[in-house]
Amino acid sequence: MEVGLVFISAFVVIFGIFYLHYSTRNKERLALIEKGADANIFVSNKKDVQSAPVWKIFLLNFGLLLVGVGLGILLGFTLQNAFIFNSGAAITASIFLMSGISLLVGFFLTQKLIK
Repeated sequence: MEVGLVFISAFVVIFGIFYLHYSTRNKERLALIEKGADANIFVSNKKDVQSAPVWKIFLLNFGLLLVGVGLGILLGFTLQNAFIFNSGAAITASIFLMSGISLLVGFFLTQKLIK
């Protein structure tokens, strides 16, 4: 019973968030149109913007994230063995550090890919 209640609650919350987002967006757009704003500001011309496909960007960032996690684990175990730490703080910190660095590298590579 509790599992079903969790799934129902999660569905209601997600539905509520989307409903509020779309209804608020619609009200804002109608208010702008009533005040005399051009309705073309809501239509985006994606044909003019050149960018890389989303799947390439996702795979690049995901691959770099996995490499960063692997390097973080390797660096953490190396630090733990070199300095004889008994806690997992070195491993955890190095995983987060290397993951962040890999995501930054992914961001800059994505910028190069888009240009």
